[in-house]
Amino acid sequence: MQIDIKGRNVPVTDVLRTHAERRLTKVTRQVSDLARLEIEIFKEPNPRVSDCQVAEGTLYLKGVTLRARDASPEMLHSLNLMVDELARQVKRHRDKLRHRREAHALAARAARTAAQGATLPSI
Repeated sequence: MQIDIKGRNVPVTDVLRTHAERRLTKVTRQVSDLARLEIEIFKEPNPRVSDCQVAEGTLYLKGVTLRARDASPEMLHSLNLMVDELARQVKRHRDKLRHRREAHALAARAARTAAQGATLPSI
């Protein structure tokens, strides 16, 4: 999986980059190597907003785009929340695909047995 981390008026440090890559290992194992993840971090300019550190993630998969956005007073915590939300979405997407595949295989097996039953001679 290709990971791009961008900072909007916020420097992207090596600590932040390595922390994001370490937290994303579980998601990386579940998606294709062709998947692309764009993470954007920024600080809300409004001083009245207490959760001013924001992390947004967009994961581009084959046929679907998953998005997550979280905010908190600390950037690493925002990043952790965003990664957890993306992991939930990826798991849900994979489960949905697996259930569709299983239902399709079951329907094909039922059709195959019905066709075989029709061609067998009765005694």
